[in-house]
Amino acid sequence: MSMARGITSRAHPLWLAYILHRISGLALALFLPLHFWVLALALTDPARLDGFLTLTENGVVKLAEFGLVFLLAVHMFGGLRVMAMEWLPWSAPQKTLAAGAAALSFLIATLFFLQAI
Repeated sequence: MSMARGITSRAHPLWLAYILHRISGLALALFLPLHFWVLALALTDPARLDGFLTLTENGVVKLAEFGLVFLLAVHMFGGLRVMAMEWLPWSAPQKTLAAGAAALSFLIATLFFLQAI
């Protein structure tokens, strides 16, 4: 019986939000050394930076950049969600409106991305 309860709790949207927040934070932390290395190239070896930047014209890299921005947005909104849930007294309609606003923001960001590629 307790096993079924554990499976049910893991299917809850808040548990999924928790996991997505943790995974996005880990992925961003893994990305940071590469980002700092590229920034260092801008200061130390501009020719090598130019070579690296030509790689970013690849469609797969553009998709990865979108994924990175998506992870950043997920992590940011997850953190804002945690702070809002801890500090603000939310009613059910307010929670629905906040979720709708986040979904609309994601849709607009995706439209901008599709226009860029």
